[in-house]
Amino acid sequence: MKKVIMGSIVLAVLSISCNRSDDTRTNTVTEIVTFGEDLAFLNEHTEVVVLSDEAGQAQVVVSPAMQGRVLTSTAAGSDGMSYGWINRELIASGERQEHINVFGGEDRFWLGPEGGQFSIFFEGGDPFEMEHWYVPPAIDWDPFLVVAQERDRIVFEKAMRLTNYSGTTFDLEVDREVRLSGRAEVAEGLGVALDTTVQVITFESVNTITNAGDEAWTKEGGLLSIWILGMFTPSPATTVVIPYRSGDEQALGPIVNAAYFGEPPPDRLIIEDDVIYFSGDGEYRSKIGLTSKRSKSVFGSYDADNRVLTLVQYTMSETATDYVNSMWEIQEDPYAGDIINSYNDGPPEPGAEPLGPFYELESSSPAVALAPGESLTHMHRTIHLQGNEEALDRIAVETLGKTLNEIRSAFAP
Repeated sequence: MKKVIMGSIVLAVLSISCNRSDDTRTNTVTEIVTFGEDLAFLNEHTEVVVLSDEAGQAQVVVSPAMQGRVLTSTAAGSDGMSYGWINRELIASGERQEHINVFGGEDRFWLGPEGGQFSIFFEGGDPFEMEHWYVPPAIDWDPFLVVAQERDRIVFEKAMRLTNYSGTTFDLEVDREVRLSGRAEVAEGLGVALDTTVQVITFESVNTITNAGDEAWTKEGGLLSIWILGMFTPSPATTVVIPYRSGDEQALGPIVNAAYFGEPPPDRLIIEDDVIYFSGDGEYRSKIGLTSKRSKSVFGSYDADNRVLTLVQYTMSETATDYVNSMWEIQEDPYAGDIINSYNDGPPEPGAEPLGPFYELESSSPAVALAPGESLTHMHRTIHLQGNEEALDRIAVETLGKTLNEIRSAFAP
């Protein structure tokens, strides 16, 4: 019998701030693409499935060929704003890339760890450098099989075999469901009132991995984690906001891990007494993460130009202590990794092209030693709210603990 391991729901919120300028950034408004425009483009170049509510206002586009990912969504039908970032150039080309196929999408299924002695992105003995980094085809190029479909939900399956840096082979079965949630369910889950002036779209992915092999997965041989990443359009005014648990570093560890691609400069990462601000402008490659000891129920974003508040909820175990470490190095503690991350894209080196650009909000499951037939499940829910700023401000205060004005002012000159 399968054993499904789940924890309590944790809320995450993403925030975008607009009043910022410096020597490398310009205050320009990102061009807005409608959901109908994105859907027409996708229908021209690939097969997609559209999920919707009964009124046809809340809609999401899902791609079975692209690992069952949610590519984009809207709260207001075809003429509404398209919330996800998609790579039109790559999708239109139909060409497979060597290291990663950055199709985009608001919710894509990955597995960790990315770096270290148990990495599934590097082959054993290779240096942890970009030229040796490859996303496994099963989570990058291969299609997922549709096994059930209704108006507001779709279910996928995928069998995988992966080998990590240390030579451990994993046979696993992936089950992934994408489904919409109703307005009343969203309000109850957030514990806030949703004003009628606010448009809402909520979707979630419920992701399960099962040990389909004959051997148990062990910490000594390496473990896997479910890793869900949401990609969003960057702008010079994008600020990721992460409230955190304050306290002694000897007990809770460092406040934030900012060393993934080198420490960001002070104008891109600000650590205050109760909150972290991180730039998401798509112009400087950097990444930060928080452990489960530091993470709170929110991290996240507000688009002040378009009055869009984006919230993310995810499964968080109250008892788990092991999270895979994805640092690009041989690690002293491979299970001292992060539960939430934010990535800002940009050129990997001077003169090079960025992957997108885009920025990401990410959540991860614990790393669990699974016996044959046992399973691990992780839920990642994305909520977009758009409309009256006074109503959105009340929601931001109740979820982020910050007013929209405080968020907008974070990087103001």
